[in-house]
Parts: sequence; structure tokens; C-alpha cells
Amino acid sequence: MMIHNVYFWLKEDAQDKQAEMEAALRELVKISEIQEARIGTPAPTDERPVTDHSFDFSIYLTFASRADHDVYQDHTDHHVFVNQCKDYWEKVIVYDSDVV
Repeated sequence: MMIHNVYFWLKEDAQDKQAEMEAALRELVKISEIQEARIGTPAPTDERPVTDHSFDFSIYLTFASRADHDVYQDHTDHHVFVNQCKDYWEKVIVYDSDVV
């Protein structure tokens, strides 16, 4: 099993695109190879040295296998999402994990 976490920081001039970004994420997570999906925003937890609240959106996706993850990466709907939203992003970070 794989976990795919992605964090998105929107450009300052794209802050008015949050509704479009959320709608695009909701479409993205419909890809059938995804086992579980969650869309998030920063939680209002206390500030600590190890906490980063600076992102605008996150997605948490699980896949049964690396093969399913790879299908997702090359899926038409994934490419549509990237092309639709990439101009909104200042920064994107991906954390992929094998679950043991």
C-alpha cells in the first residue's frame, strides 16, 4: 500500500481561486485507482516548531499498490487537474510513503 500526500500553496494573486481549486480536487479524487481520499486545509492547531500551517490545501490519497499510483499519475483526469490548476500554485510538495 502507498500513501500519497500533496501540499499546495496558492500564489498571492490566486487566493480568489480557492473555490475552483477545491472543486478541481473533488473531481481529481474520483479516479478509480484511489482507495481512499481526503482533501484538507490547515487545521487550527496550536503553533509549534514542528507545525506548518502555511499551505492552502492538501490531499491524502491511498493506493493498493505502486502500480495503481502510477496509473493515477498518468490518468487523463490527473493531467486535466494539473493543467487546470498549475497557474494557481506557488509551491507543491509531495510526500509518498510505502506503508509497512
